[in-house]
Amino acid sequence: MNKAQKTAEIAEIADRFSRSACAVVTDFRGLNVESMTELRNEFRKVGVEYKVVKNKLIGLALNEEKYTSQLAPHLKEPTAIAWSYDDPAAPAKVVMAFAKKNAKLKVKCAILDGQVISESDVDALAKMPGKNELLASLLATFMAPATEFVRLLAAPATNFVYLLDARRRQLEEK
Repeated sequence: MNKAQKTAEIAEIADRFSRSACAVVTDFRGLNVESMTELRNEFRKVGVEYKVVKNKLIGLALNEEKYTSQLAPHLKEPTAIAWSYDDPAAPAKVVMAFAKKNAKLKVKCAILDGQVISESDVDALAKMPGKNELLASLLATFMAPATEFVRLLAAPATNFVYLLDARRRQLEEK
């Protein structure tokens, strides 16, 4: 890799980190090609980029970030990074689910909101609801008053229909 290529790669890595909502740093040693392909496919399904990156290039790309010193100890072994630009929980969910099936994939750490978080925190993040689940819950909360209002408006008519039906049954019994 010549100097121009390295400079371009460093700029690309820095750009990915700056745009990402969450970046999960993993150790992929021991994974075969089939496993890596399966993992990459899982990431693609949720819109996450996964790339093997040289540790030195990561260090150069993030040399001006405040969390670089916290990240440095995790950049000793081969590294692959999963970047999510939309849902912070998405890469953590995929990595933790895949790690349960394949113990060779190891989570080193993650970068969330400019802070380095540990593997246990990544596991906790994976257990949290994702962006879509939170939006659905929020929508249901917003819709609840309107739904209840419509139900209250319809209640007198519904009760009147029940009353007529009860009277009809009463008359049929006689």
